[in-house]
Amino acid sequence: MLTDFFIVFIFLILGALLVGAGLAFAFVIRPHHPTPDKLSTYECGERPSGSSWIQFNIRFYVIALIFVIFDVEVLFLFPWAVVAQKLGTTGFIEMLVFVAILLVGLAYLWAKGDLEWVKAVTIKHDASRDPR
Repeated sequence: MLTDFFIVFIFLILGALLVGAGLAFAFVIRPHHPTPDKLSTYECGERPSGSSWIQFNIRFYVIALIFVIFDVEVLFLFPWAVVAQKLGTTGFIEMLVFVAILLVGLAYLWAKGDLEWVKAVTIKHDASRDPR
């Protein structure tokens, strides 16, 4: 039993050494000629303007995470579709429960407004401060 784990440990060590050796070899043979143009931020062929340290809107990350979550979950549908007839009614009901959970999550995101790119801002008018 210990010899099986020892073999796995040896393979992990060998894998780490090979990755390290490959990275070290690439570091040694790569050309290194830094110039101001190479060290500048690349903006699709345009000259960079301003600092590269800017804050992006968090909505881009939220939408990307939502996409990844639902995209990965949909990948579970393909293997199920291949063996759907073999699974029978139980497999069909389990997949219905799975899809229902996904739909509840989608409805929650929709109701919360996380799927909107531009959120509306409501400005409350204070009548007591109105000079009219």
